[in-house]
This record gives sequence, structure tokens and C-alpha cells, in this order.
Amino acid sequence: MTNIGEKVVCLVAYHIFFMLFVWSYWKTIFTLPMNPSKEFHLSYSDKESLEREPRGESQQEVLRRAAKDLPIYTRTMSGAIRYCDRCHLVKPDRCHHCSVCDKCILKMDHHCPWVNNCVGFSNYKFFLLFLAYSLLYCLFIAATDLQYFIKFWTNGLPDTQAKFHIMFLFFAAAMFSVSLSSLFGYHCWLVSKNKSTLEVFRAPIFRHRTDKNGFSLGFSKNLRQVFGDEKKYWLLPVFSSLGDGCSFPTCLVNQDPEQASTPGGLNSTSKNESLLFPAKPLRDSQSHLLTDTQSWSDISAKAEKGKIGMSNPALTMENET
Repeated sequence: MTNIGEKVVCLVAYHIFFMLFVWSYWKTIFTLPMNPSKEFHLSYSDKESLEREPRGESQQEVLRRAAKDLPIYTRTMSGAIRYCDRCHLVKPDRCHHCSVCDKCILKMDHHCPWVNNCVGFSNYKFFLLFLAYSLLYCLFIAATDLQYFIKFWTNGLPDTQAKFHIMFLFFAAAMFSVSLSSLFGYHCWLVSKNKSTLEVFRAPIFRHRTDKNGFSLGFSKNLRQVFGDEKKYWLLPVFSSLGDGCSFPTCLVNQDPEQASTPGGLNSTSKNESLLFPAKPLRDSQSHLLTDTQSWSDISAKAEKGKIGMSNPALTMENET
């Protein structure tokens, strides 16, 4: 480069991308995964009762009592309350036990070996920004190196060792750009659908049926749930996600086809019409996502009507890791 202005622009852009890349990578690595709060842990008496009683109705009663006031609405494949026998807690929705960290992680997406950390509620935004800025960083390097890469093959560069560095740099940046673009695109799709990697492979199971879109609230609200309401923080690796990771607004998209009609001449919700679920209020930072829809009291009333003629699934303890 011979133009001073071009040099300044390239240097400024390079260091901005590099700084944001390192910052987001640092935050992804060193942000500790969040664990369920104390209210989800069994009390000492409940632990003793659970260990003392044989598997059966007695243990079911212990879990019912422990989970009755908790904002949990997902179940295991057998319809049981999601209980972790290693952490001795009732798992919040979207929480999973990581076998590498040996602890339950809130809204766990996956354990990433590249950052040596669990990607979950506390650092998922940082992980997305890390992918975005690393992709931009590699694309910038590949774009600025392209003209010299072409000169390398047309013998337009001086015959020095530096020309082999240019070739290696372009190939490395281009290959990382391809792999990062596919991974970043996949996680953008996950954010738009409000899913985690684990939920793609195994859809969440609610009280009455499995629903792969149970947590999706629409593109805009799904995006805000991860990046927050204040757009000025969206592109910075600072925590701005909504909620506490223990409870999430849900939307039961596909209703049970055998659900009885509601009394009073009201028809049950159609298959393609969404009904907010659950009826219990959520944390303030999450529940405001639903302010442009039905109120929680209306939802609760409709949910109670829809339960007529239906029996609750048996709540049994199942070891799930």
C-alpha cells in the first residue's frame, strides 16, 4: 500500500475487529456458567425422604412437593419431573447436566472444547459475538490479502520468503471464514427459533406433549431474549440477556388433539393458533416480552378450562444427565 489514507483505514479496521474478537473470546472463556438457584435444590429433609423411600409413590410425592411452587413446565420423555440425582435438584426448564463440568448449567447449549467452557445462559451472547467477530476478522484479512495472493500466482511479487507467508495467510483466513460462517449461520438460526443445540436434537417435552417450537415467541422477541432490550449493547460483549436463566416464556404451539372443548360454548385453541404457556407469572425481565399478548390471568383461566377431561401425567423421578 502506498496511499496513507488506505493504510490508516486498514489499520483502524484491523485493530477494531481484533479488539472485539479478543474481548468476546475472553468473555466466552472466563464467564462462569450459571447454575440453578437455591430454590431448585432439594431441602435436607426432602433429600433424606428421597433416599429413604423406595422408588414409587412416596418419591413421587417428595418431588411433587419440591416442585409445586417452581416455574418448571418441561418433563422427561416418560413424563417425570426433570431431577438431577448428581446435583440433587429439580432441573429448571432448558437446564441440563454437563458431564464435563459435572454440574447443571442453565439454558445449556453445549460444552465447547475451543473455549474450554460450557456455553449457556450466562455466556451465549458472548459466544455469538465471538463467532461474528472472528468471522469478520478472517474475512477482513482474506479481503486485504487477496490482491497480493493473486500477484503471487502471476509472479507480481518480489521473489522473497514473504510471498509464502502471504499465501499461507490467505489460505488460513479463507478456510476459517468458511467454517466460521457455517457455524455462525447455524447459531443465528437457533436464536431466530429460540432453540439451543441440545433442543434441536431432543425437543423439549411439556406437560402434555413434545413441542419443538415451545419456547419460540417470534423473531423479534427471540432476538431480544438473547441480546436484551437496549440495542446499544447488542454489539458489545457485555451481559444484556433477559431473565435469570431459571424461567422462560413459552408458547405451546401444537395443542393436544384430544383436548376437550372448553365449556360455555368456547372452542378450544386451533392447531395452528398459539397459546402462551405456562400460566404462572415469570420473572419481570422475561414476562414483559409477552405484554402485547394476552394477560397472565386470561391465560390461566383458559388453561384451567382446557384441562377439563384431562388427567395429569404421573410424576416420577428419572435419572437424567
